[in-house]
Amino acid sequence: MAIESAVNDISIKTNLEQFLIVLSVSLSVATISRIFSWFRQIPYTLLLVIVGLGLAFVNIRLVNLSPELILEIFLPPLLFEAAWNIRWRSLKENLLPVCLFAIVGVIISVVGVAFSLSQFTVLTLPIALLVGAALSASDPVSVIALFRELGASKRLTILMEGESLFNDGVAVVAFLLLVGIPLGTDEFSLSETIVRFFTFVGIGLGIGSIIGFGISYLTQRFDLPLVEQSLTLVSAYGTYLITEELGGSGVIGVVTVGIILGNFGSRIGMNPRTRLLVSEFWEFLAFFVNSIVFLLIGDQIKFSSLSDNLNLIGVAIAAVLVTRAIAIYGLSIISNLFTKSKINLREQTILWWGGLRGSVAIAVALSVPALLPGKQEIIDTVFGVVLFTLLVQGLTTKWLLEKLDLIGDRGLQQEYSEFLARRVALKRVLNYLDNMDMPPTIDTELYRYQKKLLEGQLQSIEDKIEKMQKEHDNLRAFTIEQLKEELLDIEADTYAEFIRAGKLNENLSPVLQEIMAKADEH
Repeated sequence: MAIESAVNDISIKTNLEQFLIVLSVSLSVATISRIFSWFRQIPYTLLLVIVGLGLAFVNIRLVNLSPELILEIFLPPLLFEAAWNIRWRSLKENLLPVCLFAIVGVIISVVGVAFSLSQFTVLTLPIALLVGAALSASDPVSVIALFRELGASKRLTILMEGESLFNDGVAVVAFLLLVGIPLGTDEFSLSETIVRFFTFVGIGLGIGSIIGFGISYLTQRFDLPLVEQSLTLVSAYGTYLITEELGGSGVIGVVTVGIILGNFGSRIGMNPRTRLLVSEFWEFLAFFVNSIVFLLIGDQIKFSSLSDNLNLIGVAIAAVLVTRAIAIYGLSIISNLFTKSKINLREQTILWWGGLRGSVAIAVALSVPALLPGKQEIIDTVFGVVLFTLLVQGLTTKWLLEKLDLIGDRGLQQEYSEFLARRVALKRVLNYLDNMDMPPTIDTELYRYQKKLLEGQLQSIEDKIEKMQKEHDNLRAFTIEQLKEELLDIEADTYAEFIRAGKLNENLSPVLQEIMAKADEH
C-alpha cells in the first residue's frame, strides 16, 4: 500500500510539473506576442500551434494528449464560454443559415470527404466516413478573434460562431453513429441512424434546458457573486458528464445550458456586477484552456508519420475545401430565399475560407478505438488537415478580410469610446472636488492647482472628441447607438431587479420580453 501511494505521489508530481511547463510556455508566447509588434500580426492561437510545431520538430514532448483530456476537461469550458457570450436574439435572426451550415453542411462534409478519400486513396469507405466526420467540425477560434479585433460585422461573427457551436455537436454525434460500422458492431441503417441522431440531440437539449433553467431560477433566490460564478462552472462540466452518461450529446448539452444561462439566467438571476464578474471569469478560462490546447495540438504532431501519408492529407485538404465551398455557397443561396437579411458573396467567401479545423477534430480522431485498422491513417490525415487550415487559412484570413473590404472601424470606435470614458471620469472627479469638505490639512493653492489641472485635461479631451466627430461623421451615429444601448440596459436591468425581488414573475408581457431581449443582444 505504501509503495502504491508513493507511485501515485510521483505520478501526481510529474503531471503537475508537466502542466506547469505547458502553462509557462503558453504564457511566454502570450507575453512575447504582445511585446513585439511583428508577432501581433499572427493570431495568438496560431502562434501557439507554431511554437508547438517547433517543439515537436526538435522532439520535445510536453505531455501526452489524450482524447478524454480534450473532450472532458478542455471542451466544456470552451463551448460554454462561446455559448454564454452569444446573444440569442442575434442567433435567432440567423437561425436558418446557422442550422443549414451546422446540420446539412456537416452531412455534405462527411459524405464529400468520405467519397473523395475512398475513390482516390487506399482508405475503405467506412474508414473514410470516420475521417469525414472528424473533419466536419469547424473550430474558428482564431478567426472569431480576428473578427472582433478588426471590427468585422456582428452578423458575420454570429454566423461563424453559431455554426461552430452547433456543428461541433452534430459532428461528434455523426462520428459516434459511424464508428461501429468498420468495427463490425453496427450496420448502417438510414432509419435507425436518424432515430439515434435525434436521440443524441434530444437528450442533450433536454438535460441542458433542465440544468440551465434550474440554475437560472436558483440564482434568483440569492445574490452571492462567487457562488453564482461557481454554479456556471459546475453547470458546464456537470451538463457534459450527465448528458454523456445518459447517452446524449454532451456538446449539445453544454451549448444549450450556456445559451440559456448567458441570455436568460444572467438577466433574471444576476445583477449587472455579477454578470460582469462571471463574463470575465469565463473569458479568462477560455484564454487559459485555448493556450494549452493549441500548444499541445502542435506539440503532438509526428512529422515522420505525416510524411508517410501525404497523399491522404492532400486529398483530404482538397475535399474539405471543395465540400466547404459547396456547403457555404449552396446553402447560402437557399437561406437567402427565405430570409430578409441576405448573406452576400463576400461574406460567403470569408465563411468558406474561415472554416478552420482544430481541437474537436483532433479529439475525435484520437478517440478512434485502438482495435480499428487504419487508426494511424485517420489520425495523420486529420492532423494534416488541421495544420493546413490553421497555418494556411488562419494566417491568410486577415489579408482576405482586407481584400474583401469587410474590416470595420473597431479601432476608431475603441479610441473614441476611451475618450468618452475619460470625459465622464474627469467630470466625476471634478464634481467630487467641488462638493467635498475641504480638510484643513490640504493647502488651498494645491486644491486650486489640482482642479485647474483636471479642467485642462477635460478641455483637451473635449477638443479631441469634437475633432474626431468632425472628421468622422459615423461617430455621431455610434454615440447615439451607444446611448440607446445604455438606456435599454438600464430599463432591462430594472425589470430584472423586480423579478429577483419577487415583484414581477418570469411570465412577462411581450413588450417587456422584447425590451429584455434587445438588451441581451448588445
